[in-house]
Amino acid sequence: MTSTSAFLALARYGWDDAWADAFARHDAAGLLPGRVVRVDRGQCDVVTADGTLRADTAFVTPNDPLRVVCTGDWVAVDPDGGTPRYIRTYLPRRTAFVRSTSSKRSEGQILAANVDHAIVAVPLTGELDLGRIERFLALAWESGARPVVALTKADLVPDAVTLSYLVQDVEAAAPGVPVLAVSAATGDGVDVLAAVAAGGTSVLLGQSGAGKSTLANALLGEDVMDVRATRDVDGKGRHTTTTRNLLALPGGGVLIDTPGLRGVGLWDAQTGVGQVFAEIEELASRCRFHDCAHTAEPGCAVLAAVDSGTLPERRLDSYRKLMRENQWIVAKTDARMRAELRRDWKRKGAEGKAAMEAKRGRRV
Repeated sequence: MTSTSAFLALARYGWDDAWADAFARHDAAGLLPGRVVRVDRGQCDVVTADGTLRADTAFVTPNDPLRVVCTGDWVAVDPDGGTPRYIRTYLPRRTAFVRSTSSKRSEGQILAANVDHAIVAVPLTGELDLGRIERFLALAWESGARPVVALTKADLVPDAVTLSYLVQDVEAAAPGVPVLAVSAATGDGVDVLAAVAAGGTSVLLGQSGAGKSTLANALLGEDVMDVRATRDVDGKGRHTTTTRNLLALPGGGVLIDTPGLRGVGLWDAQTGVGQVFAEIEELASRCRFHDCAHTAEPGCAVLAAVDSGTLPERRLDSYRKLMRENQWIVAKTDARMRAELRRDWKRKGAEGKAAMEAKRGRRV
């Protein structure tokens, strides 16, 4: 049985009664519980009640890239004595942040496991890319984590009025999501974000130059992560974080810092997209036709909202784009979905052809 002292030591990293119950049979086999804090080159660092140890992942390297050991996983490790020590298995994940790879091989990549909060870092040093924010939020909702948007480098915004407008713009693109303006340089907003992160495991996401490592250092209260300045020529950042690292926060909770993400492809994230565009999903329920595509159909409540100005056309365009992308990635990995899409395309093609013929007939 895992001792009380071991339980308390791991509690700092998120260990609880439910994890202990899930680990019971591995405990009986003499294995040690631990949490993966870093993975690289077939090995990983695992924090245990006895400290951090290096373990080999040879027994948990399946062909499925979504089932490899990831930062944030709770694992069963060999007891002291073996060299090398191996991870024998990992516990079923509560949540998993997954994106499609930047390659064209239709593979998913897991970025972090067992995350409670997904902090999306967005720099205020350039024009806001609301579409990118919506994309990050779709993946965050789909993962099972609660998203938070951190507008970083807020001290570089010239005045409070401009900052308030920027916050409002992001809030409109992130319904139901806390949007916090923060500055690691001045400390503004960091305490609020730290209070959020104290409630479990948080993953810090964003593109290079978003100030993630600087923000991570502010939350940690010390310079743990390497920080480099953005390029003056274009304002873009350099990759300072090259691996995903799990770090204990002084105020409670743990933080997973991730490398900057150039590509953020969806991976079977229809539910997440629906959550980001909740107002469009609600409007769609009022359309005359249940399979309304919101393009030119009569009785479309979504188009009516665009015409009336209550729904920004940008939001609808972004919704369509992400839904199409998600259908495409799912279709590439799901034969049944491919067949359904082909039937749908044929039906719409036939309807379009019939409409054209009827139109020509009226002209005769």
